[in-house]
Order: sequence, then C-alpha cells, then structure tokens
Amino acid sequence: MKKNFILALLVILVAVASCSFTNKSFDNDDKDKFLLELISYVLEKGHYEPKEVNDSFSSNVFDDFIDIIDPTKRYFLKSDIREFEKYRFMIDDEIRNTDIEFFNTVYERLMVRMEEAKDIYKEVLATPFDYTLDESIEIDYDEQDFAANKKELKERWRKQLKYNTLNVFDNKVDNMISDANQESGLEADMILAFNDIPNSVDKVITEEEAREVTKNTLDEFFDFVGDLERKDWFVQYLNTIVEEFDPHTFYFAPEEKEKFDIGMSGKFEGIGARLQKKPEGAKIVEIISGGPVWRDQSLEVGDQILKVGQEGEEPINIVGMRLEDAIKLIKGPEGTVVDLTVRKVDGTIETVSITRDVVELEESYAKSATIDAGDVKYGLIDLPKFYVDFEDYSERNAATDVAKELERLKEAGAEGIVLDLRDNGGGSLKTVVEMAGLFIKDGPIVQVRSSGQRKEVHEDKDERIQWDGPLVILVNELSASASEILAAAMQDYKRAVIIGSKQTFGKGTVQNVIPLDGIVRGNEHGDLGAIKLTTQKFYRINGGSTQLEGVKSDIVVPDRYSYIDLGERDQQNPLGWDKITPADYKVWDGYIDFDDAVKKSKERMAINEQIKLIEENARWLKEQQDENLISLNYNAYVNKEQEAKKRSERFKSLRDYDSKLSFGSLQYETELFTQDSVLREKRDRWHKDLARDIYVEEAVNVLKDLHQNNIKKEENKLASVKG
Repeated sequence: MKKNFILALLVILVAVASCSFTNKSFDNDDKDKFLLELISYVLEKGHYEPKEVNDSFSSNVFDDFIDIIDPTKRYFLKSDIREFEKYRFMIDDEIRNTDIEFFNTVYERLMVRMEEAKDIYKEVLATPFDYTLDESIEIDYDEQDFAANKKELKERWRKQLKYNTLNVFDNKVDNMISDANQESGLEADMILAFNDIPNSVDKVITEEEAREVTKNTLDEFFDFVGDLERKDWFVQYLNTIVEEFDPHTFYFAPEEKEKFDIGMSGKFEGIGARLQKKPEGAKIVEIISGGPVWRDQSLEVGDQILKVGQEGEEPINIVGMRLEDAIKLIKGPEGTVVDLTVRKVDGTIETVSITRDVVELEESYAKSATIDAGDVKYGLIDLPKFYVDFEDYSERNAATDVAKELERLKEAGAEGIVLDLRDNGGGSLKTVVEMAGLFIKDGPIVQVRSSGQRKEVHEDKDERIQWDGPLVILVNELSASASEILAAAMQDYKRAVIIGSKQTFGKGTVQNVIPLDGIVRGNEHGDLGAIKLTTQKFYRINGGSTQLEGVKSDIVVPDRYSYIDLGERDQQNPLGWDKITPADYKVWDGYIDFDDAVKKSKERMAINEQIKLIEENARWLKEQQDENLISLNYNAYVNKEQEAKKRSERFKSLRDYDSKLSFGSLQYETELFTQDSVLREKRDRWHKDLARDIYVEEAVNVLKDLHQNNIKKEENKLASVKG
C-alpha cells in the first residue's frame, strides 16, 4: 500500500510540477533556491494538513532557526539579533519568491562568530580557574537573552568552560584520592573542601589537566563543525521550515536519505566497520559482527585508515577529509574490492584489501529468548523497530522475522509470549499490519485517513494464526507509531495485555518518503534528496486516534522516565487529536480470565517495593532535570554532588534486582555461537539484563495468570510459518 501511495502522490505532484520544475527555473544554477521552491510546493500539495505560510509562520521560522544554530546563546550578540529582526516577518515572502537572503545573512554572521568563539575558548582556557569564588551558572538557556557585547559573551564562555572543567577536575581529584585511600586512610565517601584536598593531589597540575581535557573536547567539536559545508547549514534551514508543519516531516539531503534507508532496512553495502574521525585519519571504533572486516580478521578496533583506493586505482589520502566523504570512498557495491592503507594499533603501516559485502546490523533485527519460569517455559521477542527494505519487500522484514521467531519458540515449548516493543519508534505500516495478523484469525488492524479522503481500513485477511496462546506486549513512552498501531489493535481485540508506561509516545501520523528527483523534469542540479512527508493519520479500530494520547497501558508500571517530557505532545507543532467512526471488528474471546489477570497484576504492582523505588527514582530524576542553577564554587559543587550521590545510592538496588528467571538462546543461535563469540557475548549480556528487568518479570506473571488451559480452543488454522 505504501509504495502505491507514493506512486499516486508522485503522479499528482508530477502532473503539475513537470511544467514548472525544470532546469530552467532560474537564470542561475542556484540549487538552494530550487530546493526551497520544490520543497515548498510538495508541502503545499502533499502534506496532510498544510499550513498557511504567513507572518506568524515566518516569525516561528525566525525564532526556531536562531535557536537551533545557537541554542546556548554562545555565538550571536544582541546586535546581531537586532540586525536579523528585519527578516522576522519577511521569511514567508522569501519562501514565495524563492529568496534566501535571511539564511545567507545569518549563516555568514554565524561563521564569523564561530571563528571568534575559537579564540575566546582558547584564551579562557589558557588561564587557571579559581574554584574558591562564589559564583554560579544558569543552564536554562531558553530564559537567557543574548549577550549585550563581546565582553559579556566572553564572560558567558568563561562560566560555561569553568562548569565543564569543574566536573573534570572533581572526577580527577576523586580518582586520585581513591587510588591513595589505602596509604592515606581517607574514607572513600569523605567530602573534602577545596583547601582540604590532600597534598598527594597537586591541585595546580590537576586543574591544568582538566582545562586541557575541556580544550581537547572543544577542539574536536570545532573540528567537526569546520567539516560542515554551507549546504549542511542550508539543509538545517530547510528543515526549520519543513518542521513548522509537524515534527515528523523532514527533508533528507542525499547522504541522510541513505542513512535513513540503512536504518529502515538494517543493512548496507560496505566493509562492516564503524568509524570515527581523528586528526590522523578514520579510526575504527567498532567491527560489525558478520561483516567483511569481521570475517577477514585483517583489521581491529583502534586501527586508523589513512588512504582509500579502489581496486587497481591510486589510493586517496583521507587524513583531514570529512568523515562522510571518507565513508563514501570506503563503501561500495557488494563484491567490489577496496584497498585500505592502515596504521595498525602497534604503529605499523600496511595495505589491506577487503571485498565489500552486504552488512546486516544485527541490533536492528528481532531477537528472541526462552524464559525458564520453573515448571513452565515462555518466550520473549525483542523488536527494536518495524524494519523493511523499501526496494524489495520480499527481503528481510520485521513481520516475517517475528513469524519465524514465534515458530521457533513454539518448537522450544513456549506456553506464552512476551513481545517487547519498548523504545521501538515504529517503521513500516505494512509490516505492522502483517505482524498483527500473526495473533488473530482475521479482521481490521488499523484505519488510515488521508487529507480530505475517506478512511481506508487495513485488514488481516489470512485466517491462519501464528500464535494463539497468551500474549503480553511491553511498551514505554518511546514506543511510537507502528508500535502503537500493534499495541492498540491487540488491546482493542483484547488479544494481549499491554504492560508499561501510562501512555505510549502518541505519534498517530503516517509519513511517506518522496524522492524529489521524481518530481523534476530535466534536473541538472544533481541528487535532490527526499522529503519524509506526513500524508495520513492512522486511527485505532475503535475509532480513536493515538495522536498525542498514545496507547494507555492495561497495567501501568512506572519507569525512570515517567516524569520526563518525551512524548508527541512535548514536540513542536504536533497535529491534533481526533476520532473517526469505528471499524467493524469482533473482540477476541479466547481468554477466560483476561480482566482477572489485569486485576491481579495491578494488585501486585501496588505492593511491590521495587516498583515504589522506581517511582521514587523517576520523581528524583525530574527534580534533577529541573535544577538549572549550578554553583561553580568547588565546595558547594561537591556538597551538591555528594547529596546526589547519597540519594542515588538508594536506587542502586534497581540495577541489582534479580527476578530469578532464567533466559536462554534458541538452538539456531547457540549453533552460531561457535563461530561468533561477539554474538554470544551480546546475548549473554542481554539475558543478564532481562533477568534484572522487573517489567519482564511482571509480564511472565501475567502470562502465568492467563493459563494456557484457560484459553478457548477454536477451530483456527495454525500457521507453521506465516508471513
């Protein structure tokens, strides 16, 4: 459906656009202006709820763009903002006239101010900080005005740098005192005033080292910023305009579109290593299990790539090159060879030839574990996203993978399933409809409405059921979009018990990715990227929207982020909540004791001391987040830190919790462990985390209450492997 919708939208857009969007749009070859006109057109014609581009819109873009590029108010002066003010109500006119004078003015001034900032931080960090002074820093930058002059700006930098360095200094002092504890006899948690720091700690040298750490961090930051080109900043400006429509509409520059596709499919073509830019080259910071580098064992973490050569060609020096450009040289089609000149960890230099291949990001995919709960075995499936290859749906996708894991867990004797959708931000609409069909006989899954259109009902028409046993779905505040569709459908059918946060994220909109090249006739501007456009809203089968309100858990279990603003309602410019008529569906009557199981769980949660501690921790984290005035006096700072440390000690038991449940891998995975020690280590770590997870423990308790023998057996067709 998604592909068909994109094609339909492209036909509509191209029908009008092909006459106007050609390579003759402008007398000069100005790609920025061309993109602005093209994106504005797509937003106007294709967005679910297009906004009027007027003075109010202009003012919002003005404020948001300044805030995005200078959020801590460390670059621009008041005089700069006054100068920019003449554009506040002109940006809408510029958009209509494909003018970018506002962007050019702000960008050019930003480049000047950033160069000045380099001089400021180096000058400030050349002088020792006095931690005995009584002064503080306000870190709620939204409430601050811009600096009136350069003297005031430098003072802001001084306080910010002192704050950053104070934390480093304190950690260094703590570590040195801890190392010297046995000799000095000091207590590990003893609070020391600045003047009482023992002589074993050279305060002058330690303070100097702390400043050097801060300087190195800023050097790396400005090195990264220095790699950004004008086009990168212009993309940010375009997205400031685009995101005024809603928080999920987004313009992808060509490189970002590629990253988005990798994120959705969980795979790419390359060598299978994650890189970090360093002055000496591109440093390997992770080797991806199963990839070419992992198989060849010719490179290791810490090696630095100096040159990149295509097979039979002269190598290109990548030292000092933008990391994105270096990665472009290293990546390439499956089966091709890349020659890497590498400085090994031991300092030797050699050339390594690697045959590129398809690299799968294992952490993107569904994984499962068996749960040994005494005399009963259950299964857990962790799904990080609803992934799909948009180019070829028959390739690996979330629905078929979950179907396989369900079948494997059935074969392993699982009598109940926990589907973990916590932190799952969504993905493909098609996969979630297919996945929901794994748990019901047939019927509607989600309703979708386009702007000004009648609703569409997406149904599972396959009468086979992959899993007809007890089902619990875990969610939290970061379960969004497709996760909410699945949780809502299972809740409306009363097919699963939903356990988790008070509500899920609240993203009830559908986006389609539109390649901009497909809208332009005779394009001579190169790759134009794509726009992720909000084109539809989805609704539960009961008619309600999940937009803003999310899915309310059947059993609410607090987590440490319960009081942190994370949801759709806390984003800028979200679309509103509404409802439509319900779909025609019949509640699943397989559970005899559904409501009783929910009631028992709530009773357990109400008296669970661990849950009470999680709730207390969540409230404390909110208090910490709201603390905006920080002392820069060492004594006051360490006292505050010590208070926080004592308070946090109370919550340490949360990390040490033991559910007494035992988790294991399925047979196919244990066979892989003989060849892949990294995968074994990842699974062992995951299983240990699951054993400490009280939410998983309660999910198992609910499965126990939804006894297998209390589930009505209908004449359903059980699928062997559906999907």
